[in-house]
Amino acid sequence: MKLLIIEDETELSAVIDSYLSKNGYICEQVTNLTEAMEKVAIYNYDLLLLDIGLPDGNGLELMKAIKKVHAKTGVIILSAKNSLDDKVTGLDLGADDYMTKPFQLSELNSRIKAVLRRHHFEGSSKLQFNEFTLDTESKTASVKTNTLSLTRKEYDLLLFFLVNKNRVLTKEVIAEHLWGDHIDAADNFDFIYTHINNLRKKIVKEGGTDYVKTIYGMGYKFTDL
Repeated sequence: MKLLIIEDETELSAVIDSYLSKNGYICEQVTNLTEAMEKVAIYNYDLLLLDIGLPDGNGLELMKAIKKVHAKTGVIILSAKNSLDDKVTGLDLGADDYMTKPFQLSELNSRIKAVLRRHHFEGSSKLQFNEFTLDTESKTASVKTNTLSLTRKEYDLLLFFLVNKNRVLTKEVIAEHLWGDHIDAADNFDFIYTHINNLRKKIVKEGGTDYVKTIYGMGYKFTDL
């Protein structure tokens, strides 16, 4: 899952990034409203960690923009203000949760998981599709009763396909979502084919159906249609 940390306290942002990255998230950081607006206009994120008090504006302005364009993107507001008005306004604009600084990173992680479950997994920690079951808590995947022995990137790739089933995903979108926007500088995206090919082989080996369809000239689609 891909997160954008919008926080002008660079030390706090770095601590959050380090903690969440160790827990398997792809994290990117920005320090002001302008950069945040540019990021969400170009890239898709599963969740935003949004500070309200940014140096060039109120983070709530981003709330109005993100919910119009990416309704499924989760938002947790982070603020030094313990203002009821700010909390109510943020929630009314579509924020999923609100945390007042300082907070425990373990609690932040728990709230992130809860928001992602609501947005992508219908409130459950497990995602099921035909013979596939993915457990987002243990980060494991199985086909029927057989556990898939996946690398971390292969698991993330399968999860990304399942969350976006029946949608065509370009190699660029897959690379950017699983490795972050710095991957845009890559000369090519041939490594995506390697990861997809390895995933397909492991699925078939365990008796599963290869639902990954190559859409020539466009990308890939995970579908049983």
